[in-house]
Amino acid sequence: MTTPLDIISDALKNVGALAAGETPDANTTQDVFNKLNNMVAQWSNEPGMVSYRTEIIFTTTPNQIQYTIGPGGQLGSVFTGSISGNILTVTGPLTSGAITLGQTLTGSGISNGTTIVAFGSGAGGNANQAGTYTVNIFQTVPSTTITGHYQRPLTIDSGFVRIYTTSAGAPIFGGGLDYPVTVLPLESYQGIGLKSLNGPWVRGIYYEPSEPLGTIYVWPNPAQGELHLFTPSNFRTFANVNDPILQPEGYIFALEWCLSERIMPMYGKKDPTILAMINAFANQAKATIKRSNMRPPQIARYPDTLMVGRPRDAGYFLDGGFI
Repeated sequence: MTTPLDIISDALKNVGALAAGETPDANTTQDVFNKLNNMVAQWSNEPGMVSYRTEIIFTTTPNQIQYTIGPGGQLGSVFTGSISGNILTVTGPLTSGAITLGQTLTGSGISNGTTIVAFGSGAGGNANQAGTYTVNIFQTVPSTTITGHYQRPLTIDSGFVRIYTTSAGAPIFGGGLDYPVTVLPLESYQGIGLKSLNGPWVRGIYYEPSEPLGTIYVWPNPAQGELHLFTPSNFRTFANVNDPILQPEGYIFALEWCLSERIMPMYGKKDPTILAMINAFANQAKATIKRSNMRPPQIARYPDTLMVGRPRDAGYFLDGGFI
């Protein structure tokens, strides 16, 4: 399995800083490793580089209109599980939240930076939580209480609220109805006159990407509902040079040649032929990924008037006509 050290060694050879068969020394490895992590973090902000979206799932709490998200935030999951190799096995009941891709795990004996990167027999969401999931770091962790935290999103693109039908007061999974939720810009959220207005469920959210935790504001103050919000996934920086790289096809090539492009100034490379070749490979690798990840504009959905149309009753006075 490819590791950051493999990418670093190949990039150094591409720029002529290493010969075939050589390995970089510790100082060189650390310098280039820092460049690699900085580049990967920047890719989270670059349109088209992110291959999938994270689904944020949480049940709203009556009389609570804001929630923090990120490592240590209010949103996430708590469950019982163990890790063998890179397989997380969830055995105990989920005591809060929902298990989803991209969550960073903490708990007794769990390595820093451990993240859920794929579903196994566990389906995630609020149904079929028990089962297996793939994590990014190989380790052995006996059964313990595990907390999963979402990444702090850069943006939230879309969402819906799920209203479950009930039987004797308990939700029936698969028996709910989904209603679109509008993601509001700041100006529209500011224009809502009564932000604590009570309502049956959430109709709009505003997201503030503050540091270190983001804040999700919901409107109106919901009596019920399970929110599902979608955000471009942040690229995970690597914990160490032996961290396995789990990325879709094409990303290893892009990491190698884009890192080569980044470190050329460090080694004073000026040969125009080599510079042109490295730039061409880096540009081609990113362009190929962006074409694969490109999403055409959405052409059909619920009419906006159902979600943000101006009410004809006294509600207009309360919300300023923005919802």
